[in-house]
Amino acid sequence: MYQTWWKVLAVVLIFYTLIAGLQFRVPRLDILHETIRNLYFHVPMWMAMLSALVLSVFFSIRYLAGGREEDDLASVECVNTGMIFYVLGLITGMIWAKYTWGEYWSNDPKQNSAAIAFLLYCAYLVLRNSIDEEQKRAKISAIYNIFAFPIMIVLLFVLPRLTDSLHPGGAGGNPGFNKYDLDSHMRVVLYPAFIGWSLLAVWIASIRYRIRLIENKRHDIN
Repeated sequence: MYQTWWKVLAVVLIFYTLIAGLQFRVPRLDILHETIRNLYFHVPMWMAMLSALVLSVFFSIRYLAGGREEDDLASVECVNTGMIFYVLGLITGMIWAKYTWGEYWSNDPKQNSAAIAFLLYCAYLVLRNSIDEEQKRAKISAIYNIFAFPIMIVLLFVLPRLTDSLHPGGAGGNPGFNKYDLDSHMRVVLYPAFIGWSLLAVWIASIRYRIRLIENKRHDIN
């Protein structure tokens, strides 16, 4: 039972977010209007992605320290899960951009940085598939993963703040995230969304990890 309570919590919080996100009152802001509800879905996708990628770095460090195959498998499945939520974050962001900026992709610094960071992790997956020797593949990909994460953080959260950007938090004068977050009606939906989607990401990663273990055992038997 103690192993399932957080899964139940994830489901409850996500359903709560889906319902409350579409029904609860939101502040009336120029340009954004009702599209501000996408904050409940777009930003939590990034939080879920970050949760998975943080775990992947943790397991990469554990692999380099102990050399356990299980840690390597856990790391790569966390990256695979993080990429799922990365794509969802990009898609929800593009939809929001269409209705607020006028086009899905406007070459905004935030969008371009997100695309570069996405390609950075695509390269990680390509690198793993290009190395046949298991220990060498695990070690090189672990080192790559540890260095890729801080680069991704810089691309997503630092560089856009140093340039003019339409995205909240940019240097172009667009209102920052905190302005929306200060609305109490949004806070009671947004924070549970962070937790719910992040727990779902961990859940998906754990399922993928167990599947990978089973596949490896079958391969060893054969």
